[in-house]
Amino acid sequence: MRKNYRIRKSQEFSEIIKNKHFYSSSVMTIYVREKKEDVCRIGISVKKKIGNAVVRNKVKRQVRMMVQELYTFDENFDTIILIRDKFIEESYESNKKVLEMLLKKVKI
Repeated sequence: MRKNYRIRKSQEFSEIIKNKHFYSSSVMTIYVREKKEDVCRIGISVKKKIGNAVVRNKVKRQVRMMVQELYTFDENFDTIILIRDKFIEESYESNKKVLEMLLKKVKI
């Protein structure tokens, strides 16, 4: 996932979350908002409760790979992905299926 496709500023995270348009599962929650730039952008947030920095960075790398495989970056929305505690317990494939299911809900 290229860096210009990422949301980094906490103010942008807050704006999208305040929009309160979200889809949820036991593994992750997705907040969406209509995009303001030419491409859709994605932000990933992992709680400190999940583990130390090494574990959190591993989770972020996995989610970025899932996003790279599932997104075309032509979507009409910006996305914030909040990772929940159960993410670590599940396999990569099952987490990817959950993300794919949530994206289908968003597109409908």
